Amino acid sequence: MRFAIDAMGGDLAPQAVVEGAVRSLVGLDKDVELVLFGDKGAIEDCLRAAEYSGERIKVVHTTEVIDCQEAPTMAIKRKKDSSMVRALQMTASKEADCFISAGSSGAMLAGATLIVKRIKGVKRPALAPLLPTVKGKPVMILDAGANTDCRPAYLLQFALMGKAYMEQVAGNKEPKIGLLNNGSEQEKGNELTKATYPLMKELPINFIGNFEARDLMSGDVDVVVCDGFDGNILLKTTEGVASAITSMLKVEIMEGMRTKVGGALARPAFARLKKRMDYTEYGGAPLLGINGGVIKAHGSSNSTAIMNAIYQAERLVKGNVTELIAQSVAKYAFED
Repeated sequence: MRFAIDAMGGDLAPQAVVEGAVRSLVGLDKDVELVLFGDKGAIEDCLRAAEYSGERIKVVHTTEVIDCQEAPTMAIKRKKDSSMVRALQMTASKEADCFISAGSSGAMLAGATLIVKRIKGVKRPALAPLLPTVKGKPVMILDAGANTDCRPAYLLQFALMGKAYMEQVAGNKEPKIGLLNNGSEQEKGNELTKATYPLMKELPINFIGNFEARDLMSGDVDVVVCDGFDGNILLKTTEGVASAITSMLKVEIMEGMRTKVGGALARPAFARLKKRMDYTEYGGAPLLGINGGVIKAHGSSNSTAIMNAIYQAERLVKGNVTELIAQSVAKYAFED
């Protein structure tokens, strides 16, 4: 098994990417090889700093880097020797089983679609991040930004993709799938959700109906299906609220001596909660519907996030998620 990694992508690259790669080797199967694409000198400096000199990490030198300020499609077409493009090409040729990057989301989406390409029959790939819930299991948002405007056929395929991932990677054999809406009643929603609801009921999935955003982290749903516009707002709002609550809690605890003492006593609980809410524990978001593994790590990923993104890639490949999505989609004629 081989993973192609964009070592120059992300706010903390290449150091965090290299450190994460080195740390991941402890938990990976012995036959897994990591290929880091980027400035060879900078990457090798980081490898020496991490005191790694083994043979399971290879370095491929590239001369260009795609940054987040560039027009995604234009950057992919022009920067042929960028770390992202070269790593995607290795994945497209099947020399690598999965691509991992913390770089530009737009460029990654464009590159994955243009270079690795979609699974036959898949109308749109979907970005599928995972979030924690109060029941300790993750919930997937699908789509979270790849497709601003959607049609019912796209959402139906998203549901099948989410089912395949949660069954094979998360170990959930009957994932509950909900349709994001502004109410639980079937007649609620916009034209898209109203048209999608009855069609969703016909799929071989555990469809629980419409699902409201306030219940996202309740643990009562495993996959939330929506268009990329609503999904991205849902994701960013959830992240923002979690961060705000943490900040406000810190301020309140420091207000007086009694709360400081209570905060000190509750420190282990706060530490556990922080770990559960930490995006680095999930690694990244898979881009489902692409003809090869693709994992998008958070732009500010540290070495822990990169390590977990690599572990996520291993589970994705072992679970044959790409093949299962292809099989599921092939069974149905999805009309636009």
